[in-house]
Formats: sequence, C-alpha cells, structure tokens
Amino acid sequence: MLGQTIVSLLPPIIAIALALITKEVYSSLFIGILAGGLMFSGFSFTGTMEHVFVDGMIGSLADSWNVGILIFLVILGSMVMLMNRAGGSAAFGRWAADHVKTKVGAQLATIALGVLIFIDDYFNCLTVGSVMSPLAERHGITRAKLAYLIDATAAPVCIIAPISSWAAAVTGFVDGVNGLDLFIRAIPYNFYAFCTLTMLITLSVGQFDYGPMRAVEMAERLANPQRASITGAEDLPNPPVSEKGKVIHLVLPIVVLIAACVIGMIYTGGFFDGESFVDAFANSDASVGLVYGSAVALVITIIFYLCTRVLSFSEVMNAIPEGFKAMVPAILVLTFAWTLKAMTDSLGAAENVAALVDTAAHNGALMSMLPALVFCVGGFLAFATGTSWGTFGILIPIVVDVFGGNMDNELMIIAISACMAGAVLGDHCSPISDTTIMASAGAQCNHVQHVSTQLPYALTAAAVSLVSYIIAGFVRNAMICLLIAIVLMVCTLLVIRNVEKGKATA
Repeated sequence: MLGQTIVSLLPPIIAIALALITKEVYSSLFIGILAGGLMFSGFSFTGTMEHVFVDGMIGSLADSWNVGILIFLVILGSMVMLMNRAGGSAAFGRWAADHVKTKVGAQLATIALGVLIFIDDYFNCLTVGSVMSPLAERHGITRAKLAYLIDATAAPVCIIAPISSWAAAVTGFVDGVNGLDLFIRAIPYNFYAFCTLTMLITLSVGQFDYGPMRAVEMAERLANPQRASITGAEDLPNPPVSEKGKVIHLVLPIVVLIAACVIGMIYTGGFFDGESFVDAFANSDASVGLVYGSAVALVITIIFYLCTRVLSFSEVMNAIPEGFKAMVPAILVLTFAWTLKAMTDSLGAAENVAALVDTAAHNGALMSMLPALVFCVGGFLAFATGTSWGTFGILIPIVVDVFGGNMDNELMIIAISACMAGAVLGDHCSPISDTTIMASAGAQCNHVQHVSTQLPYALTAAAVSLVSYIIAGFVRNAMICLLIAIVLMVCTLLVIRNVEKGKATA
C-alpha cells in the first residue's frame, strides 16, 4: 500500500523537484504531467497523448469551477491595469509615503490588509498585491518578501475565518454533523495558521530574515535590479498613467470589488431566497460568486473612471486586454497545475492515502498521536497535489468516521483542525498550489523565487505546529495549547535571529 501511494504521487514530486532545481516552472510542470500520463497509459504513446491532453488539460479547463477562477483572474487583472492607468495606484503610493514612514509600518500594513480580506484566498492574493505594491516599492520591500506577506495572509487567514470560501468548503466535506459548528470549534487548534501570523509579525517588528529570503533581501538591496514577473522576465516599459488620478480611484474600486464579491457569494448560496447570511456562505459557490462580483465591480469601475474623466473610453478599452495579458503567465501555470492534479488523481493517490490514514487512525495505540499524524499526512498530500481543498475532502470524512461524528470528543476536533492546518501547510509550500501561484502573480515575483524563499519560513512554522499537535493530543485544551504554540513560535524565531546575528558578526 505504501509503495502504491508513493508511485501515485511521483508525478507531482518530479515536477516540484525539477522546479526547485532548474528554477523553471513551465517545463517542470509539463514533465510531471507527462510522467503521470506515461504511468497511467502503461507507456503507450496514443494513450499518453489522450490522457494528458483530453482527460487532463481539456478536462481541467472544462471544469466549471476552474473556468470561473480563470474568468475571475482575467477580470481582476483588467481592474488592476485600469487602476494603474488611472493613476490610483500611484496616488495611493504617494499618500502612503506621507502616512507610513517605515519599512516595518509598510509590512504591518500589508499584513493588516491581508487579514481584513478574509473572504477568499485568490481574491486576497491579487487584491493585496495590487494595493500594496506601490507602498512596498516606496519602502524597499522586495518582491519575494511581498509575495510571502501576501501568501501568508491568504490561506492561513481564510482557514480561521468562519465566513470565507474555505469555511464553506470545509463544511461541505462533513456529513452527519454541523459542519460550521465543527469548523468554529476547530479554529483555536489551527496552530499552523496562528504560528504563521505570529511569524509574520515577529519578523516584521524584529526586522530580520533568514535563509534564502535573507540572501534575496541583501542582494536586491545592494544591486536594486529590475523587478521580475512570474516568468522571470523583466517588466515591459510602464504604460502612460493619468496625472488626474487620486487615492479614491484605487480605494473605491477595491471597496466595490469586496462588497460585490461578498454579495455574489451569498447570492449563490441562496441568501436572497431566504437563507441566513451564515448558511448562504456555507452553501456558496465561491467560483461563480467571485465572477459575479468582479464583473459588476469592473463595470462600475469603468463608469466611475469615465465620469471622473481620468481615462477616456479608448484608454479604458486598451487597458482591459493589457490586464488580460498580465494574467497569462498565472493562467498558464494554473492550467498546468490543474492538469498535474488530474494525473495524480487518475493514479489513485487520494484513495491510497485515504486507506493508509484510515488504517493508522483505527489503531488505538496511535489515537493521542492522531492529530500530529493527520497534520503530517495532510501537509505532504497538499504539497504533492497542490490542493488543500482536495486534502480536506480526503481526510476530514475519515477523521469524522473514526470518531463516529461525536462532537463531544475533543480529539476529533483537534484532528480535524490538524487536517486543515496540514492542508494549508502543503498549499503554502507547494510550487503547484494555485494560491502560491496567485501570490507570485499578485506581487509580480518570480514564482520559483517565491517558493524557495517562503519554504524555510513555512517549515519553521510547521515544526512548531507539529510539536503543538503532539502536545494537544494529550492535553486537549484549546487555549493552553494555542498559547504554547505561539510562545514556542516566538522563542524559535528569537533563537534563529540570534544565530543569524552570530553569523553576521563572525
């Protein structure tokens, strides 16, 4: 069984390893996809071609959820381009320079905005990136660091927000019990999310970095190179920007976008048909809701810009396809990542991992260690497949079944939280994760650079979380265990800072 599980996860492992070694994401993903197609077809040429392109790529692009996300990406790219051309982003950068005086303040402002936009991780990544890029440039925050700040306040925040697309997804995977109640009770045990937020604040206030991020920060500070896009290519010359732009030309479209997306999501959940706000969010279709919201916001933004005369009609129409072009690299990586996931699914990775976890979970001797085990398995599965929601779908029903859906069993709550935390960890680390891809796109950072600089930070938070889950399996008290996790995280970072200082003075 273990051998079958490893074989079924080989395609994403190959793709991830190649991406980290070659620093080139497109060819690495395609080789992983090709490996999956060959394994599935028994090395048949026609079988491989059909499985890769028909079952994999075309099948992924035919999925309504995926298409909705791509449409949302295109619309948001167009909105960002419009805000830039209208001078809203530049005006915000000037305003921020007068009100946010330090690099620490700029990082904390980015974190705060990321926490406030908790509705959806895709929405979070691209919105925070477009809003905070001018401020980051003003204070010398590198693209790699901005991408980390964005990524670390996307999924880790959504997974502890009861009203979010992630909460809706988790509750949808729970049968026979109150999914939303279970999600809320699991929040204090989501050690990875809280450790990540603690790390963000500690690194920002302490003004230190370590690992590849430190090297990038120092190199870019000295060389001040041109910023790179997700592909690693240098940006094209800046397009003309309206001199009439004001801060309102950035703020109003963003506010409208947030409000419209929230309304779009609760609309798909039946809010206007009598469902409560919470139930509407739990039943929402995030993909469709985001398309509705972003489309309405785009139309309102165009009308607003035309009425205030910051852009002419022809300038607006020229900016929209330019925004589409800016999102093409992210769309290509997402398409390859979804296709790779299809290859992994066809090899039975989900079923093999589920069988392994189910066997271990029914072992009485391992019960107290179950949260730590689920955290590790969830992290590895999400890392290899690039999907946290798929990891929820595999592991949460197993955990609920092990405990018979007994909501009074605190260990079940801890284990489910560990599943969610592990899924976010894997999603945070994986080069083929859509959220990681979005964070790179939002910060306009080279994707492989973002992954390699973020990885040591994510693994540090993961190590502290693993220790915390081992403790929680025996202590089973949310507040005590959460306090231990946060203290351990801060102490670990202080030790790392002292080690880095020692290296610098040596």
